[in-house]
Amino acid sequence: MRKTGKWLLALMLVLLLALAACGGGDDKSSDSGKSEDKKKEDTAQQNEDGIYSIEDFEMTTSNDGEPIKDGELNYGIVSDTVFEGTFNFNFYSGRPDFEVIQWFDEPLFDSDANYAYTQDGAATWEVDESGKVYTLTIKDGVNWHDGQPVTAEDWAYAHYVIGHPDYVGIRYGADFENIVGMDEYHAGETDTISGIEVVDEKTLKITYKEGGPSLITGGIWPYALPKHVFGEMEVAEMMESDAVRKNPIGFGPYKVDTIVPGESVVLVKNEDYWRGEPALAKVTVKVISPSTVVQALESGEVDLVDSFPTDQFADNADMSNVEFLGKVDSSYTYIGFKLGKWDAEAGEVVVDPNAKMADVNLRKAMWYAVDNDAVGENFYNGLRWNATTLIIPFFPEYHNPDIETPTFDPDEANRILDEAGYEDVDGDGFRENPDGEELVINFASMSGGETAEPIAQYYIQSWGNVGLKVELVDGRLIEFNSFYDRVEADDPAIDIYQAAWGTGTDVNPSGIFAGNSFANYPRWTNEENEELLAAGSSMEAMDTEYRKEIYDQWQQLMVDNVPMFPTVYRAVIRPVNDRVVNFTIDPASDLRLYQIGVTEAESVVAE
Repeated sequence: MRKTGKWLLALMLVLLLALAACGGGDDKSSDSGKSEDKKKEDTAQQNEDGIYSIEDFEMTTSNDGEPIKDGELNYGIVSDTVFEGTFNFNFYSGRPDFEVIQWFDEPLFDSDANYAYTQDGAATWEVDESGKVYTLTIKDGVNWHDGQPVTAEDWAYAHYVIGHPDYVGIRYGADFENIVGMDEYHAGETDTISGIEVVDEKTLKITYKEGGPSLITGGIWPYALPKHVFGEMEVAEMMESDAVRKNPIGFGPYKVDTIVPGESVVLVKNEDYWRGEPALAKVTVKVISPSTVVQALESGEVDLVDSFPTDQFADNADMSNVEFLGKVDSSYTYIGFKLGKWDAEAGEVVVDPNAKMADVNLRKAMWYAVDNDAVGENFYNGLRWNATTLIIPFFPEYHNPDIETPTFDPDEANRILDEAGYEDVDGDGFRENPDGEELVINFASMSGGETAEPIAQYYIQSWGNVGLKVELVDGRLIEFNSFYDRVEADDPAIDIYQAAWGTGTDVNPSGIFAGNSFANYPRWTNEENEELLAAGSSMEAMDTEYRKEIYDQWQQLMVDNVPMFPTVYRAVIRPVNDRVVNFTIDPASDLRLYQIGVTEAESVVAE
């Protein structure tokens, strides 16, 4: 019934869009255009209508009971695909694998509410006056699960593996290239990285080419790799080794006990955890389908999940055995345009001026053609909302809401296309390109959740309403892993794609937009982009006002060039069983993973 309902909503959206296209701009005025203050005033009425605001959610569980001894917790990864089983921070690429790793391993640095490294984690840091030389010190008592101490050599070794020419993961990029001597090492010209020095067993010194604020918000790689485990392996074989796939170790609060490939991982307490004894005796992490997550929560099969499908929240907001927590997410959904290729040998993006989507007018018109406020309200009950710039509200200090970006205006989309020479030459209702040739835009979108298909069809219909013929690649949605394999490989069958990007905790957008980043999936850059990205991570950018000015310019540049456009910003909704204590999603909280406990032996079941 729910799936049918979402299809009806999709049809209603298509009809509304058609009316707006025929009737001009007046139809744009709706509740989605209210000011933020007005939205706050109308919260109660919106809730009655099934529209919610992320501002109404708490971020920490209200259960203030004492954890029972040797409690057990069941943790769900909500995914319509199995996890890949790459259980190491230095090699994994998919979110499901991260959700497992975080229970048994952790970064060497803690972070504060602004996501900057503090001195409270397993390691501390100092920087010299130049801002380029960092001395990193691992605290005493931090040991791998096999009892061996975590050493500066282990930390340096992670850099040597990721920078190695045979490394097959996705971590190598601008942050590593910023280390003195890394370029030569990565090119195979030397066996050492001159900018990395192991001072003693616990002390590592790294010299960077450029200092700047990004170094302490993610630019310093905070993950070690046990050299005594991986040291005899060939780098190219590490990702598929038993040490990653079957018997992974870390220094986190829990240790891997058993793995059912793709399905579940059982972890047990690490008695030697450096912060203190973990509250739980056992944690079971399992994959839960989006279609069954509600039943799993209501029955107590899982106590909490990594995320809850926001499109299912309104129907389950009154679930009796859980408390819903929420915050603004560090990820966003976007439409990307394929504008070039990745040159693996050179390690850089090569922009193709003859790509099908090379005309910025075509890209900008496609942005104007879609109503993302309607998508957020009708499919996600307000828990996703119209996105504007590519620096997101998760970074309130740098997100600029005043930059004018395309919002739903089919008349403007039609005007742009007309002036750019896209005309319906043969009278079939679809525009040809400016050369009079048939224009079919191949759209890749991934499966996942009950809204995936209707949203994809909604976008296709939206573009069709301004005369653009858009078709799903292969005529269907693509499974998660296959989708990213094809996007990363620059599959020529894909012209545009819908995906999501997690920013992490560093506002620096180089990870997805720098010309030397493999994760730059649109395969676009230009000289101004590179200059602004460099300025935003320079020493000058230690001045917040300067950095904000640079990122204001960068946000405007991306609006002007549209290599991709954000569709909706996201809320994170986390249902937590009423027996769970000391769980938070608040970055300002002092609570840590090892403190999570349960106050009852069995999960509370829904009434």
